[in-house]
Order: sequence, then C-alpha cells, then structure tokens
Amino acid sequence: MRTLTSKDNPRLKELRAALRKPAARPGALIALEGFHLVQEALVAGIPLQTLFLATGHESLLRDLPLPVAVEILSVAPPLLAASVTTESPQPIAALARQPVWEWSSLLRPSHPLLVVLAGVQDPGNLGTILRSTLAFGAAGAILLPGTVSPWNPKVMRASAGAVFRLPTLSARVEDCFAHLSAASIPAIAAAAHDASPLPEDLPAPLAIVIGSEGAGIPPEIAALCTRSVTIPCPGPVESLNAAVAASILLYQASRSRRAP
Repeated sequence: MRTLTSKDNPRLKELRAALRKPAARPGALIALEGFHLVQEALVAGIPLQTLFLATGHESLLRDLPLPVAVEILSVAPPLLAASVTTESPQPIAALARQPVWEWSSLLRPSHPLLVVLAGVQDPGNLGTILRSTLAFGAAGAILLPGTVSPWNPKVMRASAGAVFRLPTLSARVEDCFAHLSAASIPAIAAAAHDASPLPEDLPAPLAIVIGSEGAGIPPEIAALCTRSVTIPCPGPVESLNAAVAASILLYQASRSRRAP
C-alpha cells in the first residue's frame, strides 16, 4: 500500500476526471465511489485498476475480493473527500475499466427483451431503468444519442450495481434499428398520449423504447417503431416518470414471457 499526500498526484487527477466526465469509449476508466459499488464491481468481474482507501479504514480490505494486481493507495480522509463528488464521502473509491459489450451480447438470446433509451437525461431515472432491466430478465439496454452516460456516478449508484452486469451499448439511431430489424425484433414506443393501451401480452422478442422525461420519444424514432403504447392512468396525473413507465412495461413483458 502506497500513501498519497498531494492533491496533484496523477492517480487522484484520474479519479477526479473520471468522476466529473466519464469517458464514452468502451474500456475507458470509470470511477466508483463507496464500498457497495466497489464490491458490486468486483463481484461482477469488472477489472479494478486502483483502489483509494482513506487512512484508518484498512479493515474494509478484509471484505473485498481484490486481485493481487490492484494498486492500493492510502489517502488522508480530507484529501480523498476533496477528490470525490458525494456530499457525504465514503472512505473508499476506485478506478476501474468499463466492460466491453458487443451486439452479440444483447442479441444472443433466441427471443431477447431489450430496452432502448432515447434521450433519457436524468441520471437517477437511467440508473433505475437499468436496475429494472436487469431485474426483469432483459438481455440488455441500448443508449441512443442524448442519453446520459451509464458510467455517470449518479447512474451507477441508482442502478445499485446493475450497470456492471447488464450488457449496455451506445449506438446511433440508424445502427440500433438496423440491428433490431436484422434480428427480427419489433420495437414498441412508450407514449404518454395518443397510443394504444398497454396490452396484457407483450411477447418477446421485443425492444421497449423509452424517451426523455420531458419531450418523450422524438417523432423520427417513434416512426421506426412497430406501434406506440400507453399505460392507462385513472388518477389525475398527466404522465408517469420515465423510470416508472419503463419498469411497468418491463414487468409486463417479463410476465408475458413467464406465462404458460
């Protein structure tokens, strides 16, 4: 274990940069804050490069299955707190490598269930959607331009580690729908209004398209979908939160897949 004493240390600079602007390219460095995220990443097989540990919290190492190649750095608590982004910093952080997924990872199942995110910008919403996507047995998520990075620290925390296990790809609209078409996967668009009520049966293969929190799905993307569906709401609300709507649709699709 090596001790860091300067905020200008190159490793701390890497940590700050990865937290504030996660790189978009597969395999790039990502920053993890907190024991739970570090533990989830290790369990999921995410390769850790560097572990930052606040001095005096060495006991945390006993509960982490760290490979011998991981660099462990001891950092004074105020110095580590100044390098991370949470308001109540935890005594542990890490630098890791993004997993690299291919289209085959998402399309390999014979009847895949997928989620397509078209401009979901709120990190909490995206993290929750990824968590629900994994929970309901979907094969993966496709992020179209305008969607927040899945490696945003708030997204990772909201996903409760699901982002480490769920195959996730960023793709252009034309590439996304070309792959869906080639795999004979129909896409349905989630809409707040002017759409068919959500049916009882949502059989796979299927791609569920979720739009941005305010504007919804852009018309040019909705036009590429087989149909639009809406979740009937008898209460006096205009529309559902994007993460809530996605979770309901995923549950319905999962339920259809389990039905005899």
